[in-house]
Amino acid sequence: MKIGRILLAGLSALALAGSVSAQALGQAEQRELADPIPARTLGEGPWPRTVLRNAIYVDGTGAPAQGPVDIVIENDRIVQIASIGAPGAIDQARRPPKGEKEYDLTGHYVLPGFVDAHVHLHTLSDGQGVPSDYVLKLWLAHGITTARNVGSSEMSIEQQVAIKNRLARNEITGPRLDIYPMFQQIGLPIRTAEQGRAAIRDAKRRGADGIKFIGGSEAALLAAIDETKKLGMHSTMHHAQGVVAYANVLRTSEAGLESMEHWYGLPEAMFTDRKLQDWPGDFVNTDEQMRFGEAGRLWKQAARPGSERWNEVMETLLQRGFTIDPTFTAYLASRDLMRMNRAVWHNEYTMPALWDWYRPSRINHGSYWFDWTTEREMDWKENFRIWMTFVNEYKNRGGRVTVGSDAGYIYNTYGFGYIQEMELLREAGFSPLEVIHSATQQGAQLLGHDADIGTIEPGKKADLVIVKGNPIANLKLLFATGTLKLDDATGKAQRVGGIAWTVKDGIFYEGKALRADIRAMVARAKAERGLPPGYMTIEQEDLTQ
Repeated sequence: MKIGRILLAGLSALALAGSVSAQALGQAEQRELADPIPARTLGEGPWPRTVLRNAIYVDGTGAPAQGPVDIVIENDRIVQIASIGAPGAIDQARRPPKGEKEYDLTGHYVLPGFVDAHVHLHTLSDGQGVPSDYVLKLWLAHGITTARNVGSSEMSIEQQVAIKNRLARNEITGPRLDIYPMFQQIGLPIRTAEQGRAAIRDAKRRGADGIKFIGGSEAALLAAIDETKKLGMHSTMHHAQGVVAYANVLRTSEAGLESMEHWYGLPEAMFTDRKLQDWPGDFVNTDEQMRFGEAGRLWKQAARPGSERWNEVMETLLQRGFTIDPTFTAYLASRDLMRMNRAVWHNEYTMPALWDWYRPSRINHGSYWFDWTTEREMDWKENFRIWMTFVNEYKNRGGRVTVGSDAGYIYNTYGFGYIQEMELLREAGFSPLEVIHSATQQGAQLLGHDADIGTIEPGKKADLVIVKGNPIANLKLLFATGTLKLDDATGKAQRVGGIAWTVKDGIFYEGKALRADIRAMVARAKAERGLPPGYMTIEQEDLTQ
């Protein structure tokens, strides 16, 4: 793989110089892709006219649920939302004419398709060792119809764009993708301001929609952010600890950065009695347990909630129209490791190779459980408390907050992590409707796709999440594993929920079929290793016996 990447880097440079045709480069990229995604076999439609009957819907704007309605779709677009009366008082005369395809959605809620603002499309070549088909289907099975891919270490920009185009044509199963390569992975030297600008121009020529910044020299980073703005590209940043001394969120948003991932760079902008984080004397940033452990002590070093500096930073970001994509779920294991590693979905939906990646490791990113302690978890509980306070207040004061999952690390499995993120926003103080608003319209606005997606209204794409039951009352219905409920008629517990259909571009993907396909992938992978179904252990040796 390394030789192939070197060859491709050379081809990219030649293509930019005009020595190799774009067609030849594209062919080389396809040959290098070690994880081919199979053609789509799931999903039905779109039909010339589809009618969803008797639905309750949440439009994504923040408005409360409405209905019952009949929703009319022509090919891949919503053309009519017809009120057919009130609950328990339907007026048949108000119904739209019949369609080629009809769904009776009595007892179902319809939401806009979800936008995941922070994903990584991993491949068999990544450390996670999972097929991209598995990742894409897990996203779709959890209602994600649009996603922002903010870095794929084993795929070039061209390879990511090729997958994006196949998804746009619905040749393969999965959400539509926006491509935001990592700044350092564009492939050109980046040290000076002009090199930073050149890298952004190169990424745009190669098909990138935006850039995900994570580091770089001060001159190159700030110039590159400015270049994205000049070129009309989108931008976001993980403010890595190595750069926050000169590039916290105030500095980067001033340069034109549109949004931030996670929260690094935000508390550092609110220091009042120091310039740098209070690192222990023996701190080494490449020791991941040290890095994540000390990150859990960062928010309490910043200005207090409601203080002058707290309000000053918040007001500045609000004035700049800045977006926060917190990815709470990426850090959830830090405050409760056992809860995350024993989540019910791991048994049937987490690939054994991904489980290997999650295990404690000095090498794997985010596998920092060398000796995780109660004290570390207490630090992180407090970290979450202050962090959530800022994010909720930012939303209350008019700031945009989106939903991003950053799955594939830290016991955070694709798709499931997105619904967990929705629950964590709820914990932070968002109402259920505010959570849905962040997951739909707010995400679509951040990506610049709100003319087509993000809300349910005539003229928009038929991107929908259809759920039996009321997800506003219980977000757990959105998990592929659903939720437990006592059946009073039998006295037995049963599992209910799971998305009934995810609709993308007017194509109806049945949730049951998607989930069965994913479980079969996992079962095959376990069988190939000689592993039994169900529980996978973390430890290789039990020292408690």
